[in-house]
Amino acid sequence: MKETAPTPTLAAYNTAVHKAYGRILKQATQLLASIEQEELRFTLERMERSKKPNIVIHELITPLLYLRLDCSPEAVMTIHFGIEHVDKSPNLSLITSTFLRVLYKETAKKGAGIDIEDCVKTDWFIKSCSEMFEYVEERNKYHTFKQLKYKRAPQQKNMLAVA
Repeated sequence: MKETAPTPTLAAYNTAVHKAYGRILKQATQLLASIEQEELRFTLERMERSKKPNIVIHELITPLLYLRLDCSPEAVMTIHFGIEHVDKSPNLSLITSTFLRVLYKETAKKGAGIDIEDCVKTDWFIKSCSEMFEYVEERNKYHTFKQLKYKRAPQQKNMLAVA
């Protein structure tokens, strides 16, 4: 008979989701900062100090990526995400695909230490981040506008050193 792992407490689960979200957010902003195009490094960020049920805790909206940590009505933390459809730019496709890999790697049981894989929700999905960015920017109530400083990615530095 196969033993099942004990179910983590809600507090442990939410802590693991919050930490994983922080790692995903850090890597997502590093990816975005590596984009030379200034307008693709613009962000709208929303932060709430409260972790009450049915609230958005953090939200990052960019023309290329979307990431959100919220607390469900049942007091369970969840992560929603989105990516812009990119078909003509290999560099931007690399960023969106890397973001997806980071998202699932950091929420995998192996990455988080406990099973939080079901925190990533797809009950709704942002598939046009640029449209959402424009919409929220025009009607902004809760978000702070920022521009990420350009930082060449390590692989870009290595290619320049070789060339």
